[in-house]
Amino acid sequence: MTQSRTHNCGELRQSNVGEHVRLVGWLENVRLVSANLAFLVLRDFYGTTQAVIEDEGLLAQVKSINKESTIAINGVVRERSSKNPNLPTGDIEVVPESIELLGRCRYNELPFQINRSKEADESIRLKYRYLDLRNPEVKKNIILRSNVVAALRAAMIGEGFLEITTPILTASSPEGARDYLVPSRKHPGKFYALPQAPQQFKQLLMTSGFDRYFQIAPCFRDEDARGDRSPGEFYQLDMEMAFAGQEDVLAVLERVLVPVFEKFGKYDRVSKAPFRRIRYNDALEKYGTDKPDLRIDLEITDATALLSGIGFGPFEGQTVKAIVVTDFAATRKQIDKLCADVEVQAGQRPYWFRLDENGQIVGGIAKFVEPVKAEVIEALKLKPGCFVGLAAGKLSAAQKTAGVMRSKLGVLCPEHMDREQYAFCWIVDFPMYEIGEESGELEFCHNPFSMPNGGLEILKKAAAGEVDPLTITAYQYDLVINGYESASGAVRNHDPEIMIEAFKLVRLGEEDVKSKFPAMYNAFCYGAPPHAGAAPGVDRIIMLLTGEELIRDVIAFPMNKSAQDVMMGAPSEVTPKQLQELSISVTAHEE
Repeated sequence: MTQSRTHNCGELRQSNVGEHVRLVGWLENVRLVSANLAFLVLRDFYGTTQAVIEDEGLLAQVKSINKESTIAINGVVRERSSKNPNLPTGDIEVVPESIELLGRCRYNELPFQINRSKEADESIRLKYRYLDLRNPEVKKNIILRSNVVAALRAAMIGEGFLEITTPILTASSPEGARDYLVPSRKHPGKFYALPQAPQQFKQLLMTSGFDRYFQIAPCFRDEDARGDRSPGEFYQLDMEMAFAGQEDVLAVLERVLVPVFEKFGKYDRVSKAPFRRIRYNDALEKYGTDKPDLRIDLEITDATALLSGIGFGPFEGQTVKAIVVTDFAATRKQIDKLCADVEVQAGQRPYWFRLDENGQIVGGIAKFVEPVKAEVIEALKLKPGCFVGLAAGKLSAAQKTAGVMRSKLGVLCPEHMDREQYAFCWIVDFPMYEIGEESGELEFCHNPFSMPNGGLEILKKAAAGEVDPLTITAYQYDLVINGYESASGAVRNHDPEIMIEAFKLVRLGEEDVKSKFPAMYNAFCYGAPPHAGAAPGVDRIIMLLTGEELIRDVIAFPMNKSAQDVMMGAPSEVTPKQLQELSISVTAHEE
């Protein structure tokens, strides 16, 4: 049976008046006016069209059809007597001659009103995602996503990049997050891993003689959800360039991304290339984070010398950071909420005081600041009406707390946050190494395949104890947009000798490198070109373009916060036979 149509539901105009048409779609609503008059709204992918039922037989038929059933309407277009200027098809209506039921909705009650599905509980929306996606407001994000991906692909091809797909089933490797493992039936006791990123494959492509590679790559990481991060899987614009360095990569991405944000973004203003470059350590000092939101004009000041000795216990022997806000008009209740929210997010209590309109230090820890009032006013350049937020602790803790406070002050004080724009910056010169929170030992800070500033020489000095490895920086860079990390990349370590020396510092010897990364190590031994790349996150870019707060709202079929697909029932149990084929037994998990 063919359900062909002459027009879609967003297409008919006054020029079509008098034509016989066939429309198909979902029965969105029926408004009964009298015993022989009703207005019907038909919706399809493209829009809505009103039909007027003036026949008692057709009206009885429509009454028997539940909302969200799919129907076909055959009828004549006529001009509406009461036009709707807010609707593209608002100048016309269709008078049906016949109505066909194509797919019956068998439920009298829906889980939620389709056009108000965004107001429903998220768990219900995800369970009935196929209904949620019928909402034009939800659907438009998925349409935008398709258009943006097409634009990214076209731009990369225009830059001379070749689209190449890389394997989904691969080997497990230490890349910072937990792998999703896939048991092998033919090789009992061995496992594939879903790729956290195509990192090794794209570097191998560079050693294979390909000059510029990209793909819209699926990546899989067994990590917890956040508002800006979906659990399980995500997509990135993965790219790599041979015989290239940091500046080459940054320039390409600036040329590719700016037009996309200008065309598809919610805001009219977009940072122009070249984007601002901020060193990692400078970002922590000025903004308290390596993901600064540059729409906020507030900066952090070091106040350790000024305030650590004022006799206030939490400041003694600690790093003290200050944020000065001019023309501060918030109430005490708002300040208390601000401090409570900062403490929850940062895990450290913030402090504060104000300089009132009479030039007096008031509120918060004012009594401790009063004895050094003159010095504080001069050093922090305070004027009447200023608010000073304070954070104290070890350097990293003070920076983090001040960074959280800065972000929340930007929201609280709209005069200090220019929201209606996309503010881009590059964070560069990341640390090569860090002390792991869990291990307490030296670990790679970000990408283990990055080229260190100083090359082999600096690594050898670190191994000999002549240089603190924590001071070694790498050719790594992150793209930050409005406070969100939106891309990460690096100049790669393409020299086997440098690679071995880099891994030695994290207690992995030459044999470990050869066994964990055999293909890459061996390929580099055959002459590898210098190469560099990056990977902007597609999901996060779409979230920024749409202005959505949750990344799940820009993914067609997202998982919930617990990495469950409640619509499909995944993850699910499997049969004993399936487990036996894979040589796997399931044991009870002890909490």
